[in-house]
Amino acid sequence: MSERSKKTTEETDAKSRSIEECFEYLDEVIRKMEDPDLPLEESFDLYEKGMKVLKQASGAVDEVEKKVKLIDDEGRTEDFDE
Repeated sequence: MSERSKKTTEETDAKSRSIEECFEYLDEVIRKMEDPDLPLEESFDLYEKGMKVLKQASGAVDEVEKKVKLIDDEGRTEDFDE
């Protein structure tokens, strides 16, 4: 697989991840980066990929927060405000 098609596949996979999958991926990235034998270039690559996934997860969480509704004592719904 060429480097370009590999990168496109990774980006597509990142866009289709659930929030939970994003956090699992980020845990894996952190675990790998904690390896003292990891070459610096691979660390930078993992960091870049992790930041992309973190951004995606953050956007997904923001979208969920926008959809959350509060139900008051009388059963009426209102938007969730921080």
